Amino acid sequence: MYLADRSAPAGEQDGTTAARAAGGRTTPVVASAVVALGTVSLITDVSSEMVTAVLPLYLIAGLGLSPLGFGALDGVYNGVSALVQLTGGHLADRVRNHKLIAGIGYGLSALCKPLLLLAHSLGPISVVLALERTGKGLRTAPRDALISLSAPPEAQGRAFGLHRAMDTTGALLGPLAAFLVLSVAVDGYDAVFAVSGCVAVLGVVVLILFVPSGAPQAPPARPAATGAPAVTGPPAVKGAVAVKGAVAVTGAPAGPGPVRLRDALGLLRLPRLRSLALCAVLLGLTTVSDAFVYLLLQRRTGLGDQWFALLPLGTAAVFLLLALPAGALADRIGRRTVFLAGHALLLAGYALLLWAPDWPALPYLVLALHGMFYAATDGVLPAAVAATVPEALRATGLALVGTGQALARFACSLAFGGAWTLWGPGPALAVAAAGLLCSAVVAGRVLRPAAGPDADRAAPSAADPGDAPTTDPSRSARGTG
Repeated sequence: MYLADRSAPAGEQDGTTAARAAGGRTTPVVASAVVALGTVSLITDVSSEMVTAVLPLYLIAGLGLSPLGFGALDGVYNGVSALVQLTGGHLADRVRNHKLIAGIGYGLSALCKPLLLLAHSLGPISVVLALERTGKGLRTAPRDALISLSAPPEAQGRAFGLHRAMDTTGALLGPLAAFLVLSVAVDGYDAVFAVSGCVAVLGVVVLILFVPSGAPQAPPARPAATGAPAVTGPPAVKGAVAVKGAVAVTGAPAGPGPVRLRDALGLLRLPRLRSLALCAVLLGLTTVSDAFVYLLLQRRTGLGDQWFALLPLGTAAVFLLLALPAGALADRIGRRTVFLAGHALLLAGYALLLWAPDWPALPYLVLALHGMFYAATDGVLPAAVAATVPEALRATGLALVGTGQALARFACSLAFGGAWTLWGPGPALAVAAAGLLCSAVVAGRVLRPAAGPDADRAAPSAADPGDAPTTDPSRSARGTG
């Protein structure tokens, strides 16, 4: 059970070309659909991060919410999205229209932004945020499925890296826009919510106009991994490259028929997918939410409230610069290595918050490590998941892992908020750091290369570079990226 692979055929591992299409033409490494989806995410993230940047201060300083109450709300904010991801992923695979389900999710989130203007107490705000997260949950898995099915196997990391870089550009601009609005508007928070709603509508318009629908066409059956039946099914995007070597799921649809719930549940029988989901959950249980990291950093450094909305800019700037290089690096040296290194960087950030002296550079160091963590993990994990799941169930497989990770982070928010209230921020973070260290050790063992010639023969696509066989007489067990 691994998290990394390098399986592009000789001459194509440099990523400069994709799989050859019919007629000798080549497909670009980064498809236009990925760029279009990145643009939608950029615009939507400007809208979302405008709200996210001011929400902790608005709730705690404006409405007087306790850290425990904020932890519960932050957990709900992420937990609702997690629960809905499964629904969004399964619906997208079932109706075979990823753009439709993603569009519904983007539209629902856009509708909720103006509703924050009418919510001035904890109850209504909780409802609006839950609805907004429902939209995010619906769109996440179908969007990532569109990305993975639009990119050639050897460039999955690059495709997700580019998307995350564009997405993070929005995350970089959102807090800056919120800061500017708060600086010039009389009713600052209401003005932020109003501008956010307008920007979100623009994102939906770009999705409708520029993201291809990808009308499905059933491809011929492809040989699956050694000893596994072939998986057939239409790609979600026109011209998508099939993932060779994916382990088939018993009962997976063999034609253009709808995906059944039994097919989706059958994904849990894939050993590699179970390993990825287990590690995502373990690490998510000890990953402190961004909002708490920024609150901890503000208290540690004595930063003024007027600068709080700018803290996410540091994380987003580093993420933006490193997301694409990190994805390319994962394609080249292995996703397991990059993924675990990202969590090591996060652990270093926690250590600085706990024990570093009051250096002037402390905020910059913590935010840099935080951004490097996201660059090394946020796109690498779905790229690894995409290499283990058949095309016809791609959105569902991404949703399974994403849901487990988000629910774990929901539990972490609740636990961390309670620990902060009972023990204070320092001891709470120390416990989280110790848990993250233990989880990373476990993940390193679970995702390590298997020993023995027969270990995971059907799943070499997740192996570290050099661990998977580079040749196979049937060419059916070769992994993909």
